[in-house]
Amino acid sequence: MSDWLTAIENDTQASVLVTVALVEGSGPREVGAKMRVTLDGQVDTIGGGHLELRAVEIAKTMLVTGDTHARLERFALGPSLGQCCGGVVHLAFEYVDGILKELLAGLRERRQQDSWKVTALDGESASALFDAAGSLIAGTPGQAPDTFSRERATHVAQGSEGRRWLVDPCLAPRAHLTLFGAGHVGAAIVRALAYLPCTVTWVDERDDMFPAQLPENVRIAATDTPEEFVAMAPPGGSFLVMTHSHALDQRLTQAIMEREDAGWFGLIGSHTKRKQFEHRLQARGVPDERIAAMVCPIGMPGIRNKAPAVIAASVACQLLMVWEEAAAAALAAPLRLASASAPPRRQARVAIHPL
Repeated sequence: MSDWLTAIENDTQASVLVTVALVEGSGPREVGAKMRVTLDGQVDTIGGGHLELRAVEIAKTMLVTGDTHARLERFALGPSLGQCCGGVVHLAFEYVDGILKELLAGLRERRQQDSWKVTALDGESASALFDAAGSLIAGTPGQAPDTFSRERATHVAQGSEGRRWLVDPCLAPRAHLTLFGAGHVGAAIVRALAYLPCTVTWVDERDDMFPAQLPENVRIAATDTPEEFVAMAPPGGSFLVMTHSHALDQRLTQAIMEREDAGWFGLIGSHTKRKQFEHRLQARGVPDERIAAMVCPIGMPGIRNKAPAVIAASVACQLLMVWEEAAAAALAAPLRLASASAPPRRQARVAIHPL
């Protein structure tokens, strides 16, 4: 999901970073989608088709001419590009020079932390990187805006002097899954989630069940007390239970039910297993609404194939729906402006406001 970022590491080849800054109507990718273009090719995608072809042409022209100024280009997909999406997409183009390389290096180190990248789209080149507290981590001294909208997706904002800025949140993955069970289905689910925007804590008592090579977004926990990892999961985190033991499944289910802030919870098994667990949970005083929220059987309705890879694909779709709904709800929250803080010599006096 972040090849545009990791592919630049230790690479001296000139490149341009292309970002979907604004979408009006229907577009091939969401705001914040990125690709990196070099004279030899590209990494990642902003949606393919004629739009991407034109974006690559513009980026390569910047590279050939040495045009290092950031720019914002508007593309009407239907009239000018013949794409059936029919919307309007605004793309930001940033030449990856020394300042931006510094920012991207900071982002690579902070992939598990929230960051905001802010780039001037008009006038003198200026870029800055902020942390969650609004502190300036890297960027152009004296030219970083001192306020920006924290709770919006990627957008273009305008300063009081009329200068436009690309405000680009580069956030740590919000979606987290605690997966109990390293059997065939558990391993298939880890593979299915490897390139999705999430992190996974993979828990099992049997250390030898974990593969030698793991996806970057997965950490393992070989432990004799897996219930501890229920308590360690982040608030709102998702849980998936599929161990080798029904008794252990029961203990983990009970522990998850006791967490009032637990998110989505899936339990592998049949309708018969669900009924058995429902009776046991009711006997232990678990409220009916908590039991009703338990997902068992797991997977998308209508998919009956029980091969591990098929179950994994089905559950991955199910989780993506849950996580995207949560992300949409978070973006619908009231906006707040974050004040940027930095040493006096690096502070700016520019307040930017959403367009």
